[in-house]
Amino acid sequence: MFQADISPAALVRETISANQLEALETIQRRILWLATLIIHHANHVRPNPDDSKVGGHQASSASMVSIMTALYFHFLRAGDRVSVKPHASPVFHAIQYLLGQLPQEYLTTLRAYKGLQAYPSRTKDPDYVDFSTGSVGLGAVAPAFAAVTHRYAQTHFGQVTSRRFVAIMGDAELDEGNVWEAILEQAMSGLKNLLWIVDLNRQSLDRVVPGIRSGQLKRLFEESDWQVLEAKYGRKLQALFRRSGGMALRRRIDEMSNEEYQALIRLPGDRLRPRLITVDGVPQRDIAAVIHDIPDDDLPAVLSNLGGHDLEELLAVLSHVETEATRPTIIFAYTIKGWELPIAGHPLNHSKLLTPAQMTALQKRLGIPAGQEWAPFDPASAAGQLCTQAAARLFSGRPTSPVMLSVNDVPETLAIPTTGRLSTQQSFGRLLTSLAREPRLSERVVTTSPDVSVSTNLTGWILKKGLFSPRPKPDHEPEANSLLKWHSGPHGQHIELGISEMNLFMLLGMLGLSTELCGQHLIPIGTVYDPFVCRGLDALIYSLYSGAKFIFAGTPSGITLSPEGGAHQSTVTSSLGAEIPLLQAYEPCFAQELDWILLDAIRQCCDREHGRSTYLRLSTKPIDQELLSPALERLGPNELRRQV
Repeated sequence: MFQADISPAALVRETISANQLEALETIQRRILWLATLIIHHANHVRPNPDDSKVGGHQASSASMVSIMTALYFHFLRAGDRVSVKPHASPVFHAIQYLLGQLPQEYLTTLRAYKGLQAYPSRTKDPDYVDFSTGSVGLGAVAPAFAAVTHRYAQTHFGQVTSRRFVAIMGDAELDEGNVWEAILEQAMSGLKNLLWIVDLNRQSLDRVVPGIRSGQLKRLFEESDWQVLEAKYGRKLQALFRRSGGMALRRRIDEMSNEEYQALIRLPGDRLRPRLITVDGVPQRDIAAVIHDIPDDDLPAVLSNLGGHDLEELLAVLSHVETEATRPTIIFAYTIKGWELPIAGHPLNHSKLLTPAQMTALQKRLGIPAGQEWAPFDPASAAGQLCTQAAARLFSGRPTSPVMLSVNDVPETLAIPTTGRLSTQQSFGRLLTSLAREPRLSERVVTTSPDVSVSTNLTGWILKKGLFSPRPKPDHEPEANSLLKWHSGPHGQHIELGISEMNLFMLLGMLGLSTELCGQHLIPIGTVYDPFVCRGLDALIYSLYSGAKFIFAGTPSGITLSPEGGAHQSTVTSSLGAEIPLLQAYEPCFAQELDWILLDAIRQCCDREHGRSTYLRLSTKPIDQELLSPALERLGPNELRRQV
């Protein structure tokens, strides 16, 4: 099951009193109960007249309880932004309830109309959610692009409301290709305020993940210049490893496949012991000696004592995150899917629900009094006081109003040529160059593209505004007097990306949420070859339903791509622009049209409540601009602009 070893002994130990630890463990048990009860009530108690499936993920929630307890009640600070694993939504809402951020009546509304969402939602949940995480893999990388946004906003404007960006993800999310596209993106380098925590429960939806993957994953992150930490074993197992012969037991567990480990922890102790001490058919005396004094009834729990459920171990590992000054950090937290539930470790427990009888037994075991199933803690209790302290740390202080671009700073028109034969892509480049001469507006504009800046006519903008880099870069270009030289440094306003449309739309989305996440309003404008809008479609839809406001140009598009052959045709993108919610799409013909549309798109970005994102489908086909004159003369500029 486990291979790579990053010893907890090498970590800086977090100091926490026995009383504080006991209070944390009390809170942890209550969160486990509430999260499980939220799902149980939705499926077994709440009226369901048409008997439609409600569902929920009690096992997936349980594996996250310890991690999220350590985060919210100890580690996190005001300004930290957190992305929560989709299936841990009930855990998140239970925590918000205990912190006083969610009224009790919502706890019985999971998956109901206008109730708690199945997965954390920025736009639909009643409590505040930093990142929507319904689509596996996308919510995991959103904090990374938000950290890029934070760095840009802080570099340009100084003051931001954000601090650290945290993603809590399931290990199966690392199967998603978009995760690795993000990790390899050069714009991510040096994000010291980015933390990923992997809930490594070794299970996905339908199976135990085969073999041993953790070592390979850790090496991939290390090679990508991440600090890699782990919460692997709990204190009980660590104590056994320190005994004479203990390293043999550790090797035995380290070298197990995921399948064997998951099977062993579900066995009763009398059947577990002989299988645990046997390697290649031969009983191992040193392993037998290490565990000889552990009663059979206790042995399964000892073998299940993983670091992702040991609060003291988690706090120690989290304390080491603060020491990293230059790199992002990832923690692999080893957990049990279904921890502390009767379905723990079962290979098909993903959608399993506890029966009413099992819930009654769980309530008794967790010490929840009858009639107080939904009750918060007594404020005078140690756990209640810790909840109050955590809420004060996370939510106290007057919210800082974001710094916004005023819609009054957006002009009615930009001065560009609107005569002769022009293409809309050519006019788009001229509009951005002209926009650069509007100081109050242009300082809020940031552009980005997946390595297609020149071919989508961003050159003029970049020449005026430069490339963004957190630190000045040396100039190695021999043509020192070139008029087309791009300068790179902290004041640049174009973010270069590699050839990944997924990364483009994730970055546009997080730049488009900079107001809400970082307290600084940005107007993001991206460009992409129109056929490859489809390559980034998941990230585009994710960014839109997260409430982001941004602008992107798909160019070139349409028949102007015909010489490029079959693979480069944008035959469906016009339909996508019309069908995708929260997106207004335009396919202008004339430069004057594009002028009006682009400025309206910027105004849409200023309307944080009702504004929409904008898709400009542009072309390289030159059009005689005089063809617009009859309509302009007949209707006048104001009415024609309104109709456009």
